[in-house]
Amino acid sequence: MRRWTTVLATLALVLTGAGAVPTAAAAPQIAACETGWGSQAKSEPGSLEMAGALADVRTGRHACYDRMVFDIPGMTTADPALYWVQYVPSFAHIPSQTGIPVEGGAVIEIEFTAPVNHSQYPVGLADPLPGLHFSGYQTFRDAKFGGYYDSATHIGLGVRARLPFRVLVLPERLVVDVAHRW
Repeated sequence: MRRWTTVLATLALVLTGAGAVPTAAAAPQIAACETGWGSQAKSEPGSLEMAGALADVRTGRHACYDRMVFDIPGMTTADPALYWVQYVPSFAHIPSQTGIPVEGGAVIEIEFTAPVNHSQYPVGLADPLPGLHFSGYQTFRDAKFGGYYDSATHIGLGVRARLPFRVLVLPERLVVDVAHRW
């Protein structure tokens, strides 16, 4: 009889779930980060005509990448600014051949055909980009203004290491994302 009581009690616990063995909490899901962007130069045969001038630069931190956004009012996805984005051994003001130090393990040169609107975005040659602070960023380290010449604005972006990056053209924005890892 005792055996039947034990069997019935066990069956009742199993059916009600009270006898369930606690399990470890499920491990949090880690976002699958796309890193197939590569680290080769990227360019867009966009417009040489200026749709607008660079009005602001801002950054953001994401789970898989750090993002830099260039606000260019008047630029459209149908007629984007011409751009070139590539890793370079060092960053310089090309006309004067003056080197501009940019902190980080690697430097990405960002060029696009839009002048700087200095009344909205006051920046001088070799200056850090105004309002940007990179503490807490996994990839970004520094950003310097390399001047406006040959119809293009030049920016040096210092990153932790040579990592995959992509360039996106959005309405009135040019976006550069740099992955946190390969």
